[in-house]
Amino acid sequence: MTSMTGAANLLAALPGRYYTDPAIFELDERQIFRRSWLCVGRADALSEPGRYRRIELGEESVLVVRGRDGELSAFLNLCRHRGAQLCSEESGSFSRTIRCAYHSWSYGLDGRLLAAPNMRDMPDLVRADYGLHPVRAEQWLGYLWLNLDPEAQQLAAQVEPQLAERLGDGVLERYGIERLGVAATIDYSVAANWKSIIENFMECYHCASIHPELTAALPQFRSGYGTISDGMAAGASFAEHVDGFSLSGRATHPRLPGLGPSDDRLFYGLVLRPNVLLILVPDHVALYRLEPLGPGHTRVTVDWLFDRDTMAGDGFDATDAIALLDITNRQDFDACERCQRGMRSAAYSGVLVPAEHVITDFYAQYLAAIGEHPAGSPRERG
Repeated sequence: MTSMTGAANLLAALPGRYYTDPAIFELDERQIFRRSWLCVGRADALSEPGRYRRIELGEESVLVVRGRDGELSAFLNLCRHRGAQLCSEESGSFSRTIRCAYHSWSYGLDGRLLAAPNMRDMPDLVRADYGLHPVRAEQWLGYLWLNLDPEAQQLAAQVEPQLAERLGDGVLERYGIERLGVAATIDYSVAANWKSIIENFMECYHCASIHPELTAALPQFRSGYGTISDGMAAGASFAEHVDGFSLSGRATHPRLPGLGPSDDRLFYGLVLRPNVLLILVPDHVALYRLEPLGPGHTRVTVDWLFDRDTMAGDGFDATDAIALLDITNRQDFDACERCQRGMRSAAYSGVLVPAEHVITDFYAQYLAAIGEHPAGSPRERG
């Protein structure tokens, strides 16, 4: 994005319509969220054969089912007869079949059509041709990821380049996220566009203004340049008086089993486009899942993940660790909501200062994904 401000170090932000226009939101859904791998929840939430979850992905409803063979499968929540939704409950358990309540077409847990009333009268109804529509599904980091695009590459093609750029090789693996358990989950309803939440996470120019608790723990963030903003692969260091990423500053739990002394007192934050944010600290991990619900409405679900053996020990209490990030989240989301209201103004014309220039990388990736290349591309740094 070239400067449109007359000052070489001030770059133009995206116009407000990219955050407020329903037509742009529909474009985001069609070009990004229907074509990308989306993290939708913990895989171990479906631990038993027959267990299912109904997941809404934009206009599509998806059923994720644990089969008798122990494998997870995903299908559109759509009967192949007349299109009735098969399940209206958010979760539950099937005995042996998935049965449509309208005309009793029945499907196996693997999606195959098993039976339909008066099937003998319909010789052209070939069971193999009328199974449930499959949805691509993979498991990674202990989470389930779905993709509505049958032609999409595997999940690794989406996430590995992002990990290599931000962390380099081997860092994420040391945290063993797939082996951790969920100590707490908080759902936030944010009256802001999904892009604003990602942009806020990427820059630290606001940290000194609205995050006294966070900057007390991570004094580097007071400068406006965090480890996400400046592109460093190294983590940010805790303040000298801080031993753990908690509201009290105490290290309340042992470091995660895969980490060593060199990982102590380090904080990493990273974005996995399009809908995951990760925070890595020595004794736990926080994983954010973004679910866009409208141009100005996003559900953000945050899981706090700890070592399972630590969680099983006497006296385990994650309250102190959760409190610091929960306070930070609420401060961030309030700021995003303030911006969302301002972006509706006809006078809105935002700029990015040097500490925020990294956001233009996100702009470039976003605009390429939706097939738009407005005047001012490619980006020039001030």
